Amino acid sequence: MTEKASRKGAAKRAAARKAPKAVAAPRVAKAERVRADAVFQERLARHHDELRWLYMELYDNGDMFAELLDQMRAYYDARSERLRALDAEREAAGEWYRSRDMLGMQMYIDNFAGNIKGMEDRLDYLERVGVNYLHLMPFLDTPADRSRSDGGYAVKDFRRVKPELGTMEDLAHLAGKCHERGISLCMDFVMNHTSEEHEWARRARAGEGEYMSRYFFEGNQAVIDQYTRDVPQVFPTTAPGHFTYLPELGQSVMTQFYPYQWDLNYRNPRVFNEMMYNFLYLANQGMDIIRIDAVPYIWKQLGTNCRNLPQVHTIVRMMRMIGEIVCPGIVLLGEVVMAPVEVVPYFGTVEKPECHMLYNVTTMATTWNSVACRDTRLLRSQLDAVCGLPSQYTFLNYLRCHDDIGWGLDYATLSTWGMEEVPHKRYLNDYFQGHTPGSTSRGELYNADPVTGDARFCATTASMCGIEAAGFEGNEAAMSTAIAKDLMLHAYMLSQSGLPIIYSGDEIGQVNDYSYQDDPEKAKDSRYIHRGRFP
Repeated sequence: MTEKASRKGAAKRAAARKAPKAVAAPRVAKAERVRADAVFQERLARHHDELRWLYMELYDNGDMFAELLDQMRAYYDARSERLRALDAEREAAGEWYRSRDMLGMQMYIDNFAGNIKGMEDRLDYLERVGVNYLHLMPFLDTPADRSRSDGGYAVKDFRRVKPELGTMEDLAHLAGKCHERGISLCMDFVMNHTSEEHEWARRARAGEGEYMSRYFFEGNQAVIDQYTRDVPQVFPTTAPGHFTYLPELGQSVMTQFYPYQWDLNYRNPRVFNEMMYNFLYLANQGMDIIRIDAVPYIWKQLGTNCRNLPQVHTIVRMMRMIGEIVCPGIVLLGEVVMAPVEVVPYFGTVEKPECHMLYNVTTMATTWNSVACRDTRLLRSQLDAVCGLPSQYTFLNYLRCHDDIGWGLDYATLSTWGMEEVPHKRYLNDYFQGHTPGSTSRGELYNADPVTGDARFCATTASMCGIEAAGFEGNEAAMSTAIAKDLMLHAYMLSQSGLPIIYSGDEIGQVNDYSYQDDPEKAKDSRYIHRGRFP
């Protein structure tokens, strides 16, 4: 042994003799494990019986339920101490997302900051604006061809970030930086379908039965015809039909949204379990609010309209309990773009809650209806109805978002005032395109159906308020009026009960971006008109 090595060994032995604190470390770690185990078991005991009852009612598979519990414990153990501490803090506070100082902002990472690391450089700006709830639009891996990505909602890997945006490590780091500033992160969790490039879909296309059972494959044309008859189409003009034929298999696969998005079969417990594992994995990256995309469509049943079925509520209720056991600091935000009578049930009940928050879609659409008609009667009646709901029911209020505006109004009430559905929708779309005398709004239709005359509408808040038109015309008086309208609508939105969220760019009056028409991958989707890059 060399003299240097001998001195190094002696130094190590001396250091070991001088370090009695190191002996206590295993006891501290063991004590922490015992405490953590007690916390998990207490939460599990609170929900176990109902969770098991609902799971068995839906799947009648004890082995899969046991696997689910094992994996829930594994994800709980993998949750960082920082996130567990945040869970405990939020459990103690109760309904932390209802705080009166909450203000949300929704944005696309690439449009706002380039990539996830760039988001950290913009946190000072967001704090200055007063934002403490940040909804990052879809950032999980999707097909490289944007025309087959549905703006990020065709997910091909639930555990990988789009390479151009960064990595999961970048995401977790951003979450930590946000938490240091008291900012919560929201993300989209697309439960209803996967991209055709997802591993499950690729293996199903190759004929592997295990993976084919995770989707809806059908070779019987009579069954396909029945679905076509009973189930309304989501995008009747841009993506008509409910199934896409795969010649290599001689069968069709259910694709209710787009041909490249394969609907998941939640009648298969493997699908439910695996998607819950993805949910918990993403929660462990530091996500605070999980937005469940297209909730009403999750369960499909032949002979029904495949909307708002009881099994959907069972799944959301189980998801709520799984979150409360493993990561109780997490909030579930449901996207339910339906009639008011179909939206409220997704809150569940006070005793058996489902979603923590729901989008206030009806009030948003009715607000713009009031602008176009200069008539607040319908809006007043709906606000009265919202105020009559249990105080635990929390709405997310907004004027605009990444999506189109569908005119899902209360036409039964409107008809009593002489406003019939089809001509009224046509009037609203004409008004907001600027075709009606006196209208200063600008925008474009989305998914217009020449048969029914139905269509949705796309534009930014500023363009709908007349800021674009006034700027183009150089009309200072019109600009003052447009800005006043924009500010008034935001003030009104901020005054409502619930959590207010603004769309990135609205805080500076950003107008429509028509450059999407020059991009072949975007040109067919007019929603890109309000998805312009933040200047």
